Amino acid sequence: MIRTIDLRGTRPNREELLALIPRNTLDVLVASSIASELIHDVRERGVLALEEQALNLDGVSGHSIRVPQEHIDQALSQLSPQLRSSLEETITRVRRGSQAQVPAQTSTKIAPGATIIQRWQPVERVGLYVPGGKAVYPSSVIMNVVPAQVAGVASIALASPPQAQYDGRVHPTILAAAGLLGISEVYAMGGAGAVGAFAFGVSDLALSPVNVVTGPGNIYVAAAKRLVRGTVGIDSEAGPTEILIIADSSANPAFVAADLISQAEHDEMASAVLVTDSDELAEATSHEISRQVRLIKHAKRVENSLTGTQSAIVIVDNLDIAVDFSNAYGPEHLEIQTAHSHQLVSSITNAGAIFVGDFTPVSLGDYSAGSNHVLPTAGQALFSSGLGAYTFLRPQQIVEYTKDALLTVAEGIRALSDDEDLPAHGDAVDIRFEQEDN
Repeated sequence: MIRTIDLRGTRPNREELLALIPRNTLDVLVASSIASELIHDVRERGVLALEEQALNLDGVSGHSIRVPQEHIDQALSQLSPQLRSSLEETITRVRRGSQAQVPAQTSTKIAPGATIIQRWQPVERVGLYVPGGKAVYPSSVIMNVVPAQVAGVASIALASPPQAQYDGRVHPTILAAAGLLGISEVYAMGGAGAVGAFAFGVSDLALSPVNVVTGPGNIYVAAAKRLVRGTVGIDSEAGPTEILIIADSSANPAFVAADLISQAEHDEMASAVLVTDSDELAEATSHEISRQVRLIKHAKRVENSLTGTQSAIVIVDNLDIAVDFSNAYGPEHLEIQTAHSHQLVSSITNAGAIFVGDFTPVSLGDYSAGSNHVLPTAGQALFSSGLGAYTFLRPQQIVEYTKDALLTVAEGIRALSDDEDLPAHGDAVDIRFEQEDN
């Protein structure tokens, strides 16, 4: 079912590895033209564009784009006790994990009378996106909202696609999760149009533009986030999900297969990759995949994902090459299931999140680990990070010098400003002492 890439007998360099990495054939650039049209339409026509997109893309009409509070309250009142308890436990764990991400304010004494304070200031307003296509993601409500709340964001708006089976309402479990977190500004809108609405605002809805847009989504959501970056901040391009597992002969092939399948379950475009130095594990995992897929609900979806060009079992000569492969790939989710898993972690430079050991599956991180599951995909982990409280914070430096402290560097400022042919910079310092002399 899943193809094999045999790299034994070779030691590819980074450029060669980049060429070998299995990726989706449809990338963000291909989706950008469609996303751009949807965003432009929302900017030009506001609510009318959002209504047309809901009809064309979600099959709904006549719904309330701004979700009434009564819908949120109703969804929360109808939430089963077991599901409510599970959501509350996840909220508690993610809040604890997010609180560790807020840096303390620091004060640095540069010299006598010279001080720099660094503080971390939250943005004023954020737009959080929760997908609602092939599955429902109340967990993504938590992963978006809790870090923003911990960071101290004052204004939080949430968007999720309208659902035809619920008469155009946002999925009730998503609404219930929003209610648990005290979020009242919720919009039934999805895809690139929702990202555009957050970035530029929709006056007809009294939807004010946000400062940061976060959240996972399909390839068009990822493309839209790339297009609005610069107008607003974003977390990362969290598109179709990925898992890469580094495993050796000590790994349990049933566990490995189950973890690959768990991410393939998300979407036909999901990527599932095993990198191993064990031919026996590779073969056993392939057999386990075939066995387990027959038993699951979304078998066809998983088969499409695992047989796609983006998925593979990669066999290498040793775990050093496996680490090189993973670092070149920069997976959203990286699992390490080896005899000495902790020793490999220090060699990993590029990954959205790392799951260590046989009993730390990615699905734990999707729900209850306390980590965040909104993570960079498609190689974005080479230069960006997953969602956290820090996503909504900006470091600001507060500088204060006394007269004597400024005098000690005045001569140096004059020399540098003259050398850069910006003499007025030096004048702005000198004038503070010339007036006193006169």
